[in-house]
Amino acid sequence: MSRLRLTYKDDDGVPLEDMEASEGTDDADLWFLPGPIEDEPDYLPPGPAPEAKEFEVVDAWRAAEAGQAAQLARVAARLGILDERLRRGPAGWRQRLALIEASDLSWLTQDRIGLDRLSLYMALRVSTVTDDAQALYRIGWTVRRLTGGPAPFARRSGVGDLETFLDRRNCTGQGERFEDAKAPSRVVEMAEREAFEDRAAGWLAMMDQAEDLHPVTRACMGFHLWHVAELSPVDDPLEAAVTAARVAIADLAPSGSAPGAIFAPIAMGGGGGFRAIGDPPARLARWLSAMESATFAALRRLEEIEAWAAAAERTMAPLSGKTPPMLRHLFTSWPLVSVQLAEKLTGAHRATVQRNIDWMEERGLIREVTGQGRYRMWRIVETRATEARSMQDRDNAALAEDILDELAALQ
Repeated sequence: MSRLRLTYKDDDGVPLEDMEASEGTDDADLWFLPGPIEDEPDYLPPGPAPEAKEFEVVDAWRAAEAGQAAQLARVAARLGILDERLRRGPAGWRQRLALIEASDLSWLTQDRIGLDRLSLYMALRVSTVTDDAQALYRIGWTVRRLTGGPAPFARRSGVGDLETFLDRRNCTGQGERFEDAKAPSRVVEMAEREAFEDRAAGWLAMMDQAEDLHPVTRACMGFHLWHVAELSPVDDPLEAAVTAARVAIADLAPSGSAPGAIFAPIAMGGGGGFRAIGDPPARLARWLSAMESATFAALRRLEEIEAWAAAAERTMAPLSGKTPPMLRHLFTSWPLVSVQLAEKLTGAHRATVQRNIDWMEERGLIREVTGQGRYRMWRIVETRATEARSMQDRDNAALAEDILDELAALQ
């Protein structure tokens, strides 16, 4: 049985198959038309790379920690030594280190608050006409958080702890209230934004996933994720740095024991640890190097203060009264001391304070650093620096004597 073939025609009687063949031939002759899309080169710029998932970010920091295990162990050992030294020392040592660290952090944020201005502001709330009130408020908050106050967060803590630590709460009885005349406008604006809680919750979730990391590594990760979470302005690393300094020392402050190190010094080792360039291994390497240098500098300062206090106690033994011991303790707690500051903190009369300071300066225990008639400030004379200068003088004298002997022998 033969099959029937049906042929479809258009209205003019032309078979449709012949029309399709002719159209294909005509399209082949259209050489001026662009070719198929898949044959053309892709000149478009690459699109945005997919964001890394949370577990991938934490895994990258775990790998970075494993690669820096030796240096991390050295940093942890020095932090332990610093913590033990502060536990055996007076509370003024912690305040002194906090003032130095806060002053160094102010240079990182372009506020440039020196130790003299910071000491006067923290003790007397004194500021000059040229001082920036917002900058002093910010660095004052830094000193308060480096010497005590609430912790940034505990294990499995909520957003409220972080808000209290950052002074973001503006409710009665919760945190430190903002004052319009003191609080910087940028911080106030960000505190009023409702999205802060969501961003803080995301940052805390990332930190909770990194609980198995060393506190130093965890602090470094938290610092570099701070601006990713938009918890502070991009050009303001102060809050992130202070929070990281408290997180890095969290395991060295057990409850019920004598207070030791409250923060891990970072800015004392330079600003290289805060550079946000490179992958996690490079950032962690810079962080550990800066923290190791900063911890070594802090230990050296404590040794100088301890040696000075022992020498000052022996030199000031003939003096009687309460003012000399209080002044000695004051000079170990504050990097720079003025007569006004000593008068307020010791409660002694200004003439008595001035007389004792002059006596200490004559004995070589302290030296003036301002070089002016009014608003003078003094600091201690470090024992190591004195010994180094005296050894250099002896070497120079011995060298001069050798030269004279050689000249005499030649004659």
